[in-house]
Amino acid sequence: MASHFLLMVLFAGFVSLVFAVLMRDEPAEQARFGGVLFAGFLLAATVLAWIMYPFPL
Repeated sequence: MASHFLLMVLFAGFVSLVFAVLMRDEPAEQARFGGVLFAGFLLAATVLAWIMYPFPL
């Protein structure tokens, strides 16, 4: 079974790929924008996970 982190990385990768292709025209711009989005998604998810960690469900 896949871990939550692996699934988060896959989701962030696919969403970044789609957004980069839709929002930028040049391949170099797509790659840079996709990388920035990917890093932003992972950073935001990690920060939110650490913020929510002490709260019980």
